[in-house]
Amino acid sequence: MGKKGPSRHMKRQVSPKFWPIHRKANVWSVKPNPGPHPSKLSTPLTIVLRDFLGITKTAKEASRIINNGKVKVDGKIRKDSRYSIGLMDVLEFPEADQRYRVLPKHGGKFILHPISKAETGYKLCRIVGKTNVRGGKTQINLHDGRSILVQGRSYSVGDIVKLDVTEQEIIDHISFKPGVRVIVTGGRSQGQFGILLDLGKEPGKKRTANIRTLENNNIRTLASYVFAVGTETPLISLPGVEL
Repeated sequence: MGKKGPSRHMKRQVSPKFWPIHRKANVWSVKPNPGPHPSKLSTPLTIVLRDFLGITKTAKEASRIINNGKVKVDGKIRKDSRYSIGLMDVLEFPEADQRYRVLPKHGGKFILHPISKAETGYKLCRIVGKTNVRGGKTQINLHDGRSILVQGRSYSVGDIVKLDVTEQEIIDHISFKPGVRVIVTGGRSQGQFGILLDLGKEPGKKRTANIRTLENNNIRTLASYVFAVGTETPLISLPGVEL
């Protein structure tokens, strides 16, 4: 009988490069289940607990903690040890009183940035698509797999919404335009924070953006790598950036 569906296993050598695991220590790694983020840009909870945070020493110990409902992602308890988290997700350990947000880091990596309890109630999401529906409403599709119905058509692809993760309601809206505060999520400048100076006139996915960093340097990258985080000040805490 022929093979059905994709492989349920993954070797360490083909795992994403930003995972902090030794590629030759063992043959197999934890393969993330399909979820809101692409597999190449996300990390399963087992890897987060064992390798990113060092809370456990083995995958079995990490699975036991997760299966006991001691881990929250975006305000919801997740009991799937292969559930993946990605950009801007909020990870919470209520019993340990620890909270983190997934942020980009230089070198194609991601970090778990410690945040306050007040920040666990919301996250920033990029609009990656939108569709007009009946009744004058618009369905906006977000980078973490969510879809939300909104009234009116004031939202554009590339804009950022501040989302209440409990009520699934939009708290704030950031238009993707020059002058906003941004963070770079991909490319050689990943992890840089600055001000969006202008957007290029290139077509489609080749569109570029110019950014002025905190060190007063100008960098140029693809607009698809630029994630707005605020207007005058960032709406979330960032490493090395004062609110």
